[in-house]
Amino acid sequence: MDLLTDLLVTLTYGVIGVALMSVGYLLVDIATPGKLHVLIWENRNSNAAVLLASNLLGVGIIVVSAIVASHDDFVQGIIGTLAYGFVGLLLMAGAFLLLDAVTPGRLGEILVHPEPHPAVWVSATIHLATGAIIAAAIS
Repeated sequence: MDLLTDLLVTLTYGVIGVALMSVGYLLVDIATPGKLHVLIWENRNSNAAVLLASNLLGVGIIVVSAIVASHDDFVQGIIGTLAYGFVGLLLMAGAFLLLDAVTPGRLGEILVHPEPHPAVWVSATIHLATGAIIAAAIS
C-alpha cells in the first residue's frame, strides 16, 4: 500500500473507533443519572470519570485487537471492528445490568455519587475485563 492508502485506512479505523467510543459514552450516560459532561467536567465527579474511562478503554482494546486481527484486509478489518465493537458494547452494558441486579441499591446512582465508592472499581474492572475477553476472542 502507498502512503495515501495507508492514511485513508488509518483515518477510517480512527473514525470507527471514535464512533464506537461515542456509543460507549452514550450508553454510560444512559445508565447513570445526570449528564456525564456535567458530572465529570463541571462537578469533577471521580466515580463517573473512572466509569467512563474504563468503558472507553474497553472499547479501545477491542478496536485495536480487531484492527490487528484484520491482517491488512481492509474490508474484513472494517467489518470486524464494527461487529466486535458493538458486541463488546452490548456485553459491557449487559454486565453492568447484571451487576446492578445482584448488588444493593441502584448501581448507576452509586457510581456517580460525589463521594468515592469502591463499587466504581468493580464496574470499571468489568468494562476492562469484557474488552480484554472480546480482544482475546478476536485473535
